[in-house]
Amino acid sequence: MQMNRLFEIVYLLMQRKTMTAAELAERFEVSKRTIYRDIDALSGAGIPVYASKGKGGGIGLLPDFVLNTSLLSEAEQNEILFGLQSLEATNAMQTGQVLAKLSNLFRKEEVGWIDVDFSEWHSGEAGRDKFGLLKTAILECRVITFTYYSSNGRKSRRQAEPMKLQFKNRAWYLQSFCLKSRELRTFKINRIEDLQYTGEFFERRKMAVPALEESSQKERIQKVDLELAFSPSMAFRIFDEFDRANVHLHEDGSYRVFVSYPEDGWVYGHLLSFGEDLKVISPPHIRSILEEKAKKIAEIYGRPFLI
Repeated sequence: MQMNRLFEIVYLLMQRKTMTAAELAERFEVSKRTIYRDIDALSGAGIPVYASKGKGGGIGLLPDFVLNTSLLSEAEQNEILFGLQSLEATNAMQTGQVLAKLSNLFRKEEVGWIDVDFSEWHSGEAGRDKFGLLKTAILECRVITFTYYSSNGRKSRRQAEPMKLQFKNRAWYLQSFCLKSRELRTFKINRIEDLQYTGEFFERRKMAVPALEESSQKERIQKVDLELAFSPSMAFRIFDEFDRANVHLHEDGSYRVFVSYPEDGWVYGHLLSFGEDLKVISPPHIRSILEEKAKKIAEIYGRPFLI
């Protein structure tokens, strides 16, 4: 508590130049004797604080004092401010106030070096609200309930103790203790709907949250190794979506890509999204599946359109 009060005293004195011991004592609900002990502690720590008597006197700091000259190097200041900006980008609690105070203390202008938007293009405010609710649930240890759609389209209602948000391979995931399965589970956030608090609080479990690829999931899906040929016009997507080490450029400007994906409905739709600019070289069964799906699509568009 004393350390917080000392920090706040320094902040107030930098803002107001001078304050009386009585004003500080009233502000912190302590005695004037305690305030004088705090001033001695600050002075002993190298903070140039002084007390003057008479009309207009009080407790103040030397005019040229900057906090970092006593406690933190230039690099350490920047690390603190940049770290807080990272947290502020995630809408962490009260980070903005702390960032503003420290920027003032360090006499630095804020450098807006990071901006994070947790929502997807199509989700807008709804996506941001979902992340805000999950953040609060994790920080305040609140049980949540939600509807979840698995990769094979199964719909279920879940109740969980949220533990961590993770971003991997262009997607956000929630790692939590599922009260239905009684185990750690990972949920893809864009498959979560009707997210709500239950009103129940939980005590954080003393267990390590595994890395995303190691987390326990019932829905294990076999991966398939793909060899893909792309036309030159797909360069912008190729370098957005694939590891450069797996991309090979041919003399005619086309690309050959080698990648492993979980084989499910998502991968078929993803490959079809490249349209006529992609040809699956292997494995043959994926070629056959895409050919069949392409025929069905053509049939749909070949029928009369009814409103």
